[in-house]
Amino acid sequence: MESFGQFIRNLRTSRGYTLTELGAKLKIDSAGLSKIETGNKKMKPERLPLLAEVFNLDLDKLKEQFYSEEIAMKLYKYDCPESTLIVAEEKVKYLKQHSSKQDGFKF
Repeated sequence: MESFGQFIRNLRTSRGYTLTELGAKLKIDSAGLSKIETGNKKMKPERLPLLAEVFNLDLDKLKEQFYSEEIAMKLYKYDCPESTLIVAEEKVKYLKQHSSKQDGFKF
């Protein structure tokens, strides 16, 4: 399994982009993009739609890659049991149900 940074690097190299070329498309300098690819910096989630557009990817699949790594890193860092994922899934369903019923409810 690859990290999100490795995922980006593989996309970039498979399309023949240099760090500078892809960085320009994503409005990130090449040093910043290099740090993202090596895991020394996190990509801002606001850049995901642009990344999806550049590589013609499904945004939901890209979010899945990005956020699953974020969640996995937190669970690993705090040594949480895998059952935490089941509880989190239930909470997401709850939030979605209640956010559509209540004005101003944001998560």
